[in-house]
Amino acid sequence: MADKTKVALVGIGKIALDQHVPALAASPDFTLAATVSRRGSVPGVEAHTDFAAFLEARPDISVVSLCMPPVPRYDYAEAALLAGRHVMLEKPPGATLAEVHALQALAAERGLTLYAAWHSRMAHAVAAAKAWLADKTVQKAHITWREDVRKWHPGQDWVFEPGGMGVFDPGINALSILTEILPQPVHLTAATLEFPANRQTPIAAQLAFTGHVTADFDWRQEGLQTWDITVETDRGPMRGPMALRMGGNVLEIDGQPSTGQNSIMGEYPALYARMADLIRTKTSEVDLAPMTHVADAMTLGHRVTVDPFHF
Repeated sequence: MADKTKVALVGIGKIALDQHVPALAASPDFTLAATVSRRGSVPGVEAHTDFAAFLEARPDISVVSLCMPPVPRYDYAEAALLAGRHVMLEKPPGATLAEVHALQALAAERGLTLYAAWHSRMAHAVAAAKAWLADKTVQKAHITWREDVRKWHPGQDWVFEPGGMGVFDPGINALSILTEILPQPVHLTAATLEFPANRQTPIAAQLAFTGHVTADFDWRQEGLQTWDITVETDRGPMRGPMALRMGGNVLEIDGQPSTGQNSIMGEYPALYARMADLIRTKTSEVDLAPMTHVADAMTLGHRVTVDPFHF
């Protein structure tokens, strides 16, 4: 059996520990050989606190997976590519579209793989939903993506700082699914963005797209969390909508479950399997459609100030 490819995980926070570390532990292609983080570490894994020093010390580690917040990510990705490493980017792939385009160009110039990893596209029922919609015309679609920021980002003030994206941090997951499953492309036409009086990014957003597609994002929902996408097609007025629930893990047709339920724990192993395929075929995959919708919302959005938010 061939040796596994060595990976360094950079940014050891909640998402790295909850998802990336278990996915790498189960991967037939990769092994976690080192971490880079100012504070976090993984038991039994070589730990670094300085990225430049890590790159110099471990030329044998050919893949870098970046899990830190989006604002500092460009500098790390650029340094990794310049050092000849393949790079996997946690979503969103960057703080701006322009910097990700620059990384694409650098990766192509160096013959390296750059992968913008949209984990929600790997949810259990997304591929089935895409296949079901492929030969249909979408007449209407709606996203309801409501969750509790205190549960998923406890005390993480960076999500409300410039570049942190606010409610679009989870909302972009819904947009990554939408742009994957719709047979016809859409673009944003209007948005209302709710900003807490003491914060720099929105805590809620309502979006309208072409093709009668709408979205409702909210980071203030307590109790049951809602991650649903419903789609009405040209199948006829007596038919119910197609629905993706549980963040893309359950597909319903005409109100009846069409796939078994799964969980997010299957998404990250699929991302690393895709990364392995990209490296083997010497290709990159950087789809910026979800991030483009967010940038358009920030450009077109009508700002509404709401009550201050505190963790």
